[in-house]
Amino acid sequence: MLNKVGLELLFVFVIVVIGGFIQGASGFGFGLVAMGFLPLFLTLKESTLIVIALLFVASLSIVRKMYQYIELKGLLLIILPAMAGRVFSFFILTAYGDMDVLKQVLGFFLIGMVIYLLLKKKASPSAEMKLVTPLVLGFLGGFIGGIFAVGGPFFVFYFLMLYQDKYKYNANLQVTVVITSLFTLLLHGLNGDFDVSLFGYILAGILGVFLGTALGLKWFENLPAAFIKNLAMIMVLLAAINLILFS
Repeated sequence: MLNKVGLELLFVFVIVVIGGFIQGASGFGFGLVAMGFLPLFLTLKESTLIVIALLFVASLSIVRKMYQYIELKGLLLIILPAMAGRVFSFFILTAYGDMDVLKQVLGFFLIGMVIYLLLKKKASPSAEMKLVTPLVLGFLGGFIGGIFAVGGPFFVFYFLMLYQDKYKYNANLQVTVVITSLFTLLLHGLNGDFDVSLFGYILAGILGVFLGTALGLKWFENLPAAFIKNLAMIMVLLAAINLILFS
C-alpha cells in the first residue's frame, strides 16, 4: 500500500494531468485547477511555488509546438507590467505565504474568478486597444499569479482582445506565462524558498504536465471550448469550497 507521501504524489500527478489537459486544450486553467487542490495539504506558499514551476513546464511544452505564431509587439506591452506585479507579489508571498488564512482568501478569490469567467462577455479582438488595458491587465495578472498562481485569466482577456487567430492567441499567452513564471522562480530561488521536499512534488507534476498537455493539444482543434471551460470551472468551484470550509 502507498504511504501518505506516496498518496500525495499520486494525487498531485492526477490533478496535474487534468490541469495540463485543460491548459493544452484551452490555453489556460492549469493554475486554477491545481491551486484549488494542492493547498488542501500544502501551505499556500508551497502550492504556489510548485504550480508556478509546473506552469513554466506546461507552457514551455506548448510554446515548443507553436513558436511560429509568437509576435513580440503584443508581448512587450503585457510582460513589462506583469513583471512589476511579480515583484510586488514576491514580497507578499515571502512574508505571508505560510499563513493558513490565505488559503481561505484563495478560496474566495477562486469563487470570484469562476463567477467572473462565467458571466463576462467574450472579448473581441481590437486593433485600437488603449495602452492602459495591457498595463492594468498585465500588472494584475503578474500580481495575482505571483501570489495564487491563477493570474492567467487576465492574460487570456488581453490576448483574446488582441488576436482573432486562436494559434496566435495561445502561443503568445503561453510565452507570457513562461517568462513571468521563470522570473518568479528566479526571485524565490535566489531567496532560498525552494525546500528539498518540494522537488518530489515537482518531479511527479512534470510527468503529469507532459501527459496532460499532450492530450490537451490533441483535442485543441476538436474539443468545444465551452466544455473545457465549464469542466474547469466546476472543478475549481468545488475545490474553492473545500479550501474555505476545511482550511
